[in-house]
Amino acid sequence: MPGPASPTRTLHTHLFGTDDPGAPAVLAVHGLTGHGRRWEQMAADHLPGTRVVAPDLLGHGRSPWEPPWSIIEHADALGAALDAHVPVGQAVVAVAHSFGCAVTLALAERRPDAFRGLVLLDPAQGLDPERARFIAETSMANWGYQDADDARAAKRMEGWSAVPADVLDAEIAEHLVPAAGGRVAWRVSAPAAATAWSEMSGAFRLPPAGIPTHVVVAERVQPPFVRQEFLAACAAERADTVTVHRVDTEHMIPFLVPDFCAALVRDLL
Repeated sequence: MPGPASPTRTLHTHLFGTDDPGAPAVLAVHGLTGHGRRWEQMAADHLPGTRVVAPDLLGHGRSPWEPPWSIIEHADALGAALDAHVPVGQAVVAVAHSFGCAVTLALAERRPDAFRGLVLLDPAQGLDPERARFIAETSMANWGYQDADDARAAKRMEGWSAVPADVLDAEIAEHLVPAAGGRVAWRVSAPAAATAWSEMSGAFRLPPAGIPTHVVVAERVQPPFVRQEFLAACAAERADTVTVHRVDTEHMIPFLVPDFCAALVRDLL
């Protein structure tokens, strides 16, 4: 017999912008090994007059680290955060990055009425299983760093080479914590991160029909996270609602072109 369903967990949620409950609301969803506070600067500099709800996903930051960590579990917890911080009946625009796009699409698939628009930044889903396995195994084998300088150098090698220095410094101050053996690591559950790579190798989801969606592809990511099969399906089945943009950046689009990302959000607000 199947066991009982796991209870929905409460995500640690960062709130930025105005506290006016009637203001337009933005749900901001970080990527794998990230945290909700990554959206703070974009909210402050580019989204005036909005309420930005930015949770830490399961196994990330200050949210619960206990399993399970499936996409559906993440989506359930994200939906609970939405309900806790957005007035009943108010639809939001979601801006999501990488793995966060897969979680957001799972929630939008279940609750399309909760969204007035989606901005998907280099969505990582439907990945090649062999690639996902390689990245998960490599990450687990090399989890943690000798010190902050080692962590900084690793980030620069992982798609952060053009991210401004002050942004990377803020990431280290917020998200790097002591680990076993005198080392340091990101404030992330390593097993949860490995599980996410498995989840990203499953079938991709399309944005729900009728929801205006911007998909942003980072052109310097090779091989790309955004699969051609996903783009082709969007063109064939969502041509009236999905607009694809290409930017000449690495993967960390929210940090590299925050003004452009925010402009897409404002377009849907």
